[in-house]
Amino acid sequence: MAGKTEPQQGGDAAQATLLEQMGGLSGLVSSTLPVLVLVPVNSQWGLGPALISALAVAVLILVWRVARKENLQPAISGFLAVALCAAIAWIMGDAKGYFAYGIWYSLVAGIASIISIFVRWPLVGAVWRGINGDDHRWRTNRRAVRAFNIATLAWAVVFFARFAVQQWLYAGDKTDALGYTRIAMGWPLTLVAVAVTVWAVKAANRAEGRHSEKPGEDTQDLQQVEAESMEEGIEEVETDGRH
Repeated sequence: MAGKTEPQQGGDAAQATLLEQMGGLSGLVSSTLPVLVLVPVNSQWGLGPALISALAVAVLILVWRVARKENLQPAISGFLAVALCAAIAWIMGDAKGYFAYGIWYSLVAGIASIISIFVRWPLVGAVWRGINGDDHRWRTNRRAVRAFNIATLAWAVVFFARFAVQQWLYAGDKTDALGYTRIAMGWPLTLVAVAVTVWAVKAANRAEGRHSEKPGEDTQDLQQVEAESMEEGIEEVETDGRH
């Protein structure tokens, strides 16, 4: 009987999936380009040209990613996020409005993360198991829940740090500093949180016994068991034949 192994759900898979959802490393970096254009253009020529420039860069990034046949979900999401931020800034009549959505999103996400820990539904665990189509039996395993709590707390720290610093700059009308801080606290902190998440997925998988430590170890063990079973069967046939 042929052995059937489940797909690996370890740290490498976690890292690949998380980065894919964010558009990969190139997606994280390219998400800063509209801001890099917005800030100097706004300082030199004003709000209108700045928003047009940011939207133009977002369109170029979208076209580039489509041409490369990359995952369209993060590409489209990135463009819509820039369009939403630009619309808010246009309505407010101030370039700092471009950052309002991200600031308040960070606060809401941070609060949601803390609440999820207290109700024993850490967001990292719920989201990770959800996107992989798994059930919620991990919630009955204390070590798995603890690992996902740590990862969720790491994201909460990132969200609250972004909100605190950027809201302070926002209130002080420091638009240029706000833009550069947005970049500095963007993908670098995201990569740190992703690293903690990868560790948490590995720890939770070990706690649940979801896979072996070494890739291919499960398959080798299964093949060994099948070989031993076959040898035993041959021996029984030979014994019966002698009788």
